[in-house]
Amino acid sequence: MHTPSVPRPEYPRPQFVRRDWLNLNGTWQFETDQGDSGLERGLLDRDLTGEILVPFAPESELSGVGDTDFLEAVWYRRRFTPPEAWAGRRTLLHFGAVDHDTTVWVDGTEAVRHRGGFTPFTADLGHLPVGREVEITVRARDPKSGPQARGKQAVQYANHDCNYTRTTGIWQTVWAEPVPDAHLRRPRITPDLAGAAFSLELPLSANRPGHRIRAVLSDDAGEVCRAETRADLDLAPRLHLALPEDRRREWCPEDPFLYGLRLELLDAAGEVADTVESYAGLRAVSVRGRTVLLNGSPRFQRLVLDQGWYPDGLMTAPSDEALVRDIELALEAGFNGARLHQKVFEERFLYHADRLGYLVWGEFGDWGCEIGGSSGDNQRPDASFVAQWLEAVERDYSHPSIVGWCPLNETYQKLHDRITQLDDVTRAMFLATKAMDTSRPVIDASGYSHRVLETDIYDSHSYEQDPAAFRKLVSGLAKGEPFVNAHETGAAYSQPYRGQPYFVSEFGGIWWDPEAAAGESGSDRTVSWGYGDRVRTEDEFHERFAGLTGVLLEDPEMFGYCYTQLTDVFQEQNGVYRFDRSTKLDIARVRDAQLRTAAIEKPHAG
Repeated sequence: MHTPSVPRPEYPRPQFVRRDWLNLNGTWQFETDQGDSGLERGLLDRDLTGEILVPFAPESELSGVGDTDFLEAVWYRRRFTPPEAWAGRRTLLHFGAVDHDTTVWVDGTEAVRHRGGFTPFTADLGHLPVGREVEITVRARDPKSGPQARGKQAVQYANHDCNYTRTTGIWQTVWAEPVPDAHLRRPRITPDLAGAAFSLELPLSANRPGHRIRAVLSDDAGEVCRAETRADLDLAPRLHLALPEDRRREWCPEDPFLYGLRLELLDAAGEVADTVESYAGLRAVSVRGRTVLLNGSPRFQRLVLDQGWYPDGLMTAPSDEALVRDIELALEAGFNGARLHQKVFEERFLYHADRLGYLVWGEFGDWGCEIGGSSGDNQRPDASFVAQWLEAVERDYSHPSIVGWCPLNETYQKLHDRITQLDDVTRAMFLATKAMDTSRPVIDASGYSHRVLETDIYDSHSYEQDPAAFRKLVSGLAKGEPFVNAHETGAAYSQPYRGQPYFVSEFGGIWWDPEAAAGESGSDRTVSWGYGDRVRTEDEFHERFAGLTGVLLEDPEMFGYCYTQLTDVFQEQNGVYRFDRSTKLDIARVRDAQLRTAAIEKPHAG
């Protein structure tokens, strides 16, 4: 439910849909609180001095604020009236993401607090009087110092290197929905390709005598199968949906088929108390030697690094269509998936990836744990990194497009004789991911510090620009001696390679800036930069791109790659497309270079 003037009006949780809901995006009261003294100064009890357009962050143009200075704390306020039709039900108030430490008050009483800028949280407001206005007040703190999962947000005033304009406060949809006292919570949907079935784990808010839970799976021809069980015995009832042989259809990039899934909670009288619409894709990810398989077959992962930034919305896409367009642009360029880099993307992106057959690695915005000092103890991610990451995995568990998990990126710390906080947190995030999800491979950290011996996947990052030198650098994989990132002194960052599937998960980053090539911009790296020497012509770009990708496509031990990057981002001018998503290259040539048959895709491979 939304009005036409509401920004980002689409339903924000497309894999767990209830009919009744209220979009709370739009104009809110707003005030910055540079000294974080607002509570003491009475901001909880008075109207705020400005306005902002939610869900856009105050640093963004689309917010109507456009303040790019450090914002230590910000306050929001708005009022809404629960519809009369919600009478007798509880109201859940949902926040898609708020950066970074958030407290929410409802009618002046604290309702919820949450730490973390990338993951959703909910306040259960109980039974609100319908027809009476409710006041929501939000304070978001975003300190500029100390370990904090920031992703690519700059810790200096201005954009620099590969760090960009900050995002503070609300940056994803705020919305409310009514639910009965006993209601469905987010399920875990696990495909079982070998058994041609889906396994459902169905947590509930409460177990009530006589309640039952029912699941109905459907396809284009109607109902496929259903299952039902008691909901008053197990904290999270489980159901098994077996597919008839003639209704089995695998999810894959060429045919990203999604079954419809309706979940119903029945009361003691057999009446439907709560119902949710969802969907599921039947696919499997597995490992054979150094190859990652999709549905039992080798599938070379031609991934692109997607950072999910927009000129006007920063980390918030200006529209749902913009999310779709990013996937379409990648597919047009010959990529079949992406690393969703240094950010937990909003869930609607994953919904579109599911329906478009786009393979993605779920990642986390972990940059921000650097404390300086000794290179033997320079990074100290804390327990909040683990908590936020688990919230992300829980949210995204059931999306078939996700084929792997990557909780950390480019953590770097010399290996030495002592176990460090980075070691502890890296292992905690790896084991927590494995405990939550046994159906997908997990890499302990992308590039640099591989600290978990049993990591499912091993990788490296290399921005060597000469294809011949790049080939030599990565040629040792067949002998079990792949390129591994290390300190400039040669000191090791990582535990030794043990034969896992391996890929170069960042490479390329070719600096192609047509304006600079034409002499229209200088060599100032705050304006334009990329990796290595800037190519002088577009033909030179294509020659280098084909050479670098060819090295990896032709390696029979390599299961994929990830090219940096999909679009330019502010001063980082190494995208396949411009920051505004316009074309700067002959995309057909980019696509043709990638769609050469990879060695692992040839009939004798795998």
